[in-house]
Amino acid sequence: MVRRQGLNGDDQRMIPYSRQSIDQSDIDAVVEALKGDFLTGGKKVNEFEEALANYLGVKYVCVMNSATSALHVAYQIIGLGIGDELITTPLTFSATSNTALQCGATPIFCDIKFDGNIDERKIEALISPKTKAIAPVDFGGNPLNIDAIKAICDKHKLFLVEDASHALGSQIDGLKVGTTADITIFSFHAIKPITTLEGGAIATNNEAFYEQAKLLRSHGIVKKELWNSDMVTLGENYRLSDVACALGLSQLKRLDSFIQKRQDIAHYYDERFANNPFFTTIPIDKTKKSARHLYPILLDRSLWCSKEEIFKALHVKGLGVQVHYKPIYQFSYYKKLLGDMRLPNTEDFYKAELSIPCHQGMSMEDAVLVADTLLETLASIKGCHL
Repeated sequence: MVRRQGLNGDDQRMIPYSRQSIDQSDIDAVVEALKGDFLTGGKKVNEFEEALANYLGVKYVCVMNSATSALHVAYQIIGLGIGDELITTPLTFSATSNTALQCGATPIFCDIKFDGNIDERKIEALISPKTKAIAPVDFGGNPLNIDAIKAICDKHKLFLVEDASHALGSQIDGLKVGTTADITIFSFHAIKPITTLEGGAIATNNEAFYEQAKLLRSHGIVKKELWNSDMVTLGENYRLSDVACALGLSQLKRLDSFIQKRQDIAHYYDERFANNPFFTTIPIDKTKKSARHLYPILLDRSLWCSKEEIFKALHVKGLGVQVHYKPIYQFSYYKKLLGDMRLPNTEDFYKAELSIPCHQGMSMEDAVLVADTLLETLASIKGCHL
């Protein structure tokens, strides 16, 4: 757990909404890599990529220094450029659309369902002659209806880039997320189920896409003979170090146990919060398994006006809740670029959503404390406004 300084200067316990889990095996793996001959560009990179590909059930994985880098490379691979449009969700971290803008394309935001995922029923109405690709996000780790979106892409000859930054280890009918889209993006940021400190990856079954990803992450340079090399395209330095990959390999061995712990806590919450008068939870379909990067709750409409008060009160009591996400189109940069817009489900979801602590670093006693504190705080605040 995290410690923070209280208002009176004392040391207070904070349970964050998510947190990395580092043990001695991770530390040993990193130390061993630090003592190796190659800190970057060595064999640990290939080992991590192969381990991820085997875990996901895909042919190729190319790791990078962030999921943002992986998105940028993925958009370059599919040729996203000036004049193109990319249909995506507004309820995500801004990197999903920012990297499209960096390629010269325009993001087109599609409204969501009340599970936080893009509403696939509203996608086709947004397709134009300029549409190049669809880039949905598996919100909180809850898998998208990816087959329906893939069918739309196939029908209109569009690329499908799945931003699964929340969903490493998520499944549909026992099949891991990452096997359906043309390119799938994963994140290994510190608070994701596994971490390489910062890091990300592209997963694909397309060999040409994989080879292009490797080229773009390393300056567009290919080695030829002896000291000779050639730069064949304009690329970036998006490489992930051997030290980071050593940590990733160690973490990956425990990913399923991490997810199971998150599942256990989420199951307790589902039962504890059933039919409470303050909020609803988001059910996961029985055909799906979520990596549970987030456990979102949706406040009752009567509490929306008190959301800031609730947020502050929970933090004072040691619950590090967060909000996921402010709609991207509400940022001033996007308002200047695209003008004012409003998507009704996205607006309501943003007003309602709070992410509460749910991660492998918690005990079940922590989960009970979270539930007790949350329900007591909401009862107190709702009572004050009656």
